[in-house]
Amino acid sequence: METYMDLTAVVTGAARGIGRSTVVRLRAAGYRIVAVDISPAVADLAEEGWVVPLPADVATAETPGDVVDRAVATFGRLDLLVNNAARFLRRPILDTTDEDFDALFAVNVRPAFRFARAALPHLTEVGGSIVNVASISGLVGIANQSVYAMTKGAIVQLTRQLAIEYGSRGVRVNAVAPGAVDTDFMAETRAADPDPAASLAITLSNHPIGRMSTPDEVARAIAFLASPDSAGITGTILSVDGGYVAR
Repeated sequence: METYMDLTAVVTGAARGIGRSTVVRLRAAGYRIVAVDISPAVADLAEEGWVVPLPADVATAETPGDVVDRAVATFGRLDLLVNNAARFLRRPILDTTDEDFDALFAVNVRPAFRFARAALPHLTEVGGSIVNVASISGLVGIANQSVYAMTKGAIVQLTRQLAIEYGSRGVRVNAVAPGAVDTDFMAETRAADPDPAASLAITLSNHPIGRMSTPDEVARAIAFLASPDSAGITGTILSVDGGYVAR
């Protein structure tokens, strides 16, 4: 694995799943990291001189600026922002309330915008990059995900817009779009279904490779998009979905 010993990253939604795997993979590559999550479990990632865990609510207006300032104050620079924090909602539109709508946009969309706005002045100084975590739900229609899909579609468009706006300033902006990922969160969601086994069978049948992706597979894609190996890539939405959108 190529290493980047002087680079600094901010990763949101870092306590588990894709976010945690991303922290682990970036740390192995030599990044210094500020790991953000509302869950106190983010503290488990602490590593003196390398990983600073920050238990914080990304939906709070002050959090993005405070986190970016902490990263720069602690490590002297910011090279990478990974916008991963998100909530999921699977619910028919007629059962979806305004409160549901507001809650998802408050976590899935507004923080990504605010973190990008706070980070970009620092990223332009070093030719850094942003990797957003979107979803196949932002690329194709999936039943009972109207609001969640809207939030992930917004992330797709934020990615493209910032890539155009900041390409001439040396900042690359890309996104990964995972399909079903084998995380504790997915297992908890499936357990709430009336027939979890049938739900799993449907999920697997929708992915041509016949399985869910692992968090580390998504993290590898994030690390690739952040690395010099993808220097010619910006504004791209990289599906990590086992062939879901190819059907």
